[in-house]
Amino acid sequence: MNDNQTDVISKARRQVTLLRRYLSHARRALTRVNQYKRWIKEREKLATGFAGDYQKLATHGDLPTISLLVPVYNPPVALLRECLESVIAQVYPHWQLCIADDASTDSQVRDCLLEFSKRDPRIKVVFREENGHIVKASNTALELVAGDYVGLLDHDDLLAPHALLRVAQQVVANPELLLVYSDEDKIDARGKRSNPHFKPDWNPDLLLGLNYICHLTVFRTQLIRSVGGFREGTEGSQDHDLLLRCMPYLKNRNVTRIPDVLYHWRTIKGSTAASPSGKDYTHNAGLRAVSDYLAAHHPGAQVVEGPLSNSYRTKWPLPDPLPKVSLLIPTRDGVNILKPCVDAILKNTDYTALEVLILDNQTTCPRTLAYFDELAVDDRVAIHRWDHPFNFSAINNFGAKMATGDIIGLVNNDIEPINADWLREMVSHAVRPDIGCVGAKLYYPNGAIQHAGVILGIGGVAGHSHKYFSPNSYGYFLRLKLVQNLSAVTGACLLVRKSVFDEVGGLDEEHLAIAFNDVDFCLKVREAGYRNIWTPYAELYHHESASRGPEDTEKNRERFLRETRVMRDRWGKVLDLDPAYNPNLTRRREDFSLEL
Repeated sequence: MNDNQTDVISKARRQVTLLRRYLSHARRALTRVNQYKRWIKEREKLATGFAGDYQKLATHGDLPTISLLVPVYNPPVALLRECLESVIAQVYPHWQLCIADDASTDSQVRDCLLEFSKRDPRIKVVFREENGHIVKASNTALELVAGDYVGLLDHDDLLAPHALLRVAQQVVANPELLLVYSDEDKIDARGKRSNPHFKPDWNPDLLLGLNYICHLTVFRTQLIRSVGGFREGTEGSQDHDLLLRCMPYLKNRNVTRIPDVLYHWRTIKGSTAASPSGKDYTHNAGLRAVSDYLAAHHPGAQVVEGPLSNSYRTKWPLPDPLPKVSLLIPTRDGVNILKPCVDAILKNTDYTALEVLILDNQTTCPRTLAYFDELAVDDRVAIHRWDHPFNFSAINNFGAKMATGDIIGLVNNDIEPINADWLREMVSHAVRPDIGCVGAKLYYPNGAIQHAGVILGIGGVAGHSHKYFSPNSYGYFLRLKLVQNLSAVTGACLLVRKSVFDEVGGLDEEHLAIAFNDVDFCLKVREAGYRNIWTPYAELYHHESASRGPEDTEKNRERFLRETRVMRDRWGKVLDLDPAYNPNLTRRREDFSLEL
């Protein structure tokens, strides 16, 4: 076969591969569309009896007034009318609509706004004499606010009829709330709904990466005014900037997400909803917003562009001198697995302040023992013998006692780093005082995603986020590409400060010898007040339990069921409602599909 024939065959194969990927993507997209149609039919038809819900809420006495800000500039009048009608149709009556027309040139817009202001006294309108863009218009609307809470509404979007009722229910139940937000979807000019975003609960590190909160967003009026309202110079990402300036006041206890689609974001040509790149200036405004937040609250941290428009990556500083990291690697025999792991760590890691502790669990293989002898000449490596039956928790607790580093790394013996700065990236998070466990992005040898964080409740206890996804996939609303807070990460590659490890008592070697000990540990760390985090910028291959083998014996199955019961008894309610996930998403698979 000559070179030309080879090139033709190679080109044909590439084209077939691309076609298969396209068809696979199209099938998944069609499946999601059909799933959402079913979800709307099956779930939203149950959302009846709103009037009864309001009557029940009214028994609480004084109810909050929710003021909606609507900056207006030359929207299609038909869509503007639909927007305003969706407010008037609210089951919850205690609202105020604060509209600032930003010198629209279409006279029909003015006529429409005057008509609605005469129709309902709760609608207040100001006509600005000069066009000042969305920030000035929003601040003008903010001056009209008389309510306890402020909600943001774009001039062509729609609210679900029970949207403000659901917000009021949350506020009455928790008067401390400073921020309330909901799930959302997209709606086209014909009223067709699609692309629902079922969001996680409060996730500050994800918010640094993009404005995942978006719509519907409702702030305590006092908070939004205390930070100075909307800030000029952030036009296009003014909502993201506002959230970031409020962030120092926002905690788990005073933020809530409503897992219900309360907001329909209009997709029309040129809108951000239709395409994230529809307004390029929004990306630069968001970059400034994140940069200014970091400069004010985390000096030394820097923001760079993220994988897509309107997404960002924060690079956290490392201390000088670098903190020492102790990587704990339990192993038994299996030099063919261990050697690629340790050699890759020692040769392909650009973080110099580390020690590798090989925790030898009764190795007898001569080749493995010979490899231990080779490693002994490297002053970064220490071999520690642990002569007991295999117990992942116990052997790592033993290793933690031997560690001399400020940071402990749990590392399986079948891990191989891909990028040289993987450990530098993980350490940059582990040293942050409010962060507990740090997880990495792990791949199967064929490149498919093996671990992108742990989602509680999948399969009864926990499962890996985005398992088997393509290595190039952006994941559910970009979550495969963004740093984020998660409830847990896998112990196959986990970093944590030694002080935090000791504070929560390490791993549970008595009840969780093999399975779920990493999830249990992460939950203990979270319960102690730290945020766990996952980063896609530390990438490694993971052969997944290659040295231990599958759970295919009767003894192993019995042990697995016993450890499952321990987790359910200990964390049952926590496992059923993961704040990093959404109750509308399935717990039967790791693909973020809808629960139907």
